[in-house]
Amino acid sequence: MLDKLFGTQTAGFVLLHLHHYGEVYARGLARDLDISLSAIQKQLQKFEDAGVVVSKLMGRTRIYSFNKKSPLTKPLIELIDVVYSSMSLSDKEQLFKTRQRPRRPGKPVIGRAN
Repeated sequence: MLDKLFGTQTAGFVLLHLHHYGEVYARGLARDLDISLSAIQKQLQKFEDAGVVVSKLMGRTRIYSFNKKSPLTKPLIELIDVVYSSMSLSDKEQLFKTRQRPRRPGKPVIGRAN
């Protein structure tokens, strides 16, 4: 659904991953989604140029997160939350394969607390 609003499927995936994990890095996101690194970097750069995403360097890795200071971010997160909450559990498990930490066996995929 987000791909129809933002023009590309990559944009929707990037926004959903940012919403789910809180922060992402381009290479990990490209690996998780099986999309080229350059496509992910271009999309993250577009969001950063628009002011809804900010980045910081941690060592040699650039970490991206939502820009809480932008007036556009809150309505955007609310829109993403509507899409995220309407996703089925199987869709979430398929899209968010990579775990940031171990999950107990049988525990369903749930979003992070906002």
